[in-house]
Amino acid sequence: MIAELRKSPLFNHMTDEDIRNCLKCSHSKVISYEKDEVIFLQQDKPKKLFILIEGSVVVCSDSISGKRNIITTISKTGEVFGEVFLFLDERGYENYAIAADRAEVLEMPKEFLYHNCGNNCGYHTLLISNMLSILAQKAYHLNQKLQIMSSSTLRQKISKLLLQNVDKGGNVILKMKREELADFLNVARPSLSRELMKMQEDGLVKIERNKIKIIDFDEIQNNL
Repeated sequence: MIAELRKSPLFNHMTDEDIRNCLKCSHSKVISYEKDEVIFLQQDKPKKLFILIEGSVVVCSDSISGKRNIITTISKTGEVFGEVFLFLDERGYENYAIAADRAEVLEMPKEFLYHNCGNNCGYHTLLISNMLSILAQKAYHLNQKLQIMSSSTLRQKISKLLLQNVDKGGNVILKMKREELADFLNVARPSLSRELMKMQEDGLVKIERNKIKIIDFDEIQNNL
């Protein structure tokens, strides 16, 4: 498990011994979840920080009509989730998290993130510093999603999403399945599929399973 946790930004710049000390001092536990099992519900009081060890998790909210809206997909080993509401005083979760497939999650009590233990442990101070960096990154990514969702057309939404995630080779590797991507963009899956095919027919992109290659950067940017 230490090898997996080394990949987490929460344990950046820590030795294996530092990580073990954090787990022991915080009384953290690894919990296994089956597919579709709930990790936390809306209005639950946040009591733990969650770190993905294996599998994947989706954080969602439901509209009044019952439509699921995926806020984010947690699929990267070491990824942290549920952290924002830990620092909002006496406020319950506004969303819920479920295992997208079988998952193992490290759960760290929130008290360990609030106070230094008093022994001036370097690893504890570093962990709190790493937590602040994670929160800053979270704010940045939420701002990116806000930019996407403020678009007036579906093509604009897709174009912004592609440009935010493109690599140097012009490729975008989709981490979400098509249905999850549709939920993320708050559109129907058939509408998303049609628009992607239209963009391919217009020579803007080339779609290859879970990869989209941008062919015409200028036109993609003109869609913004």
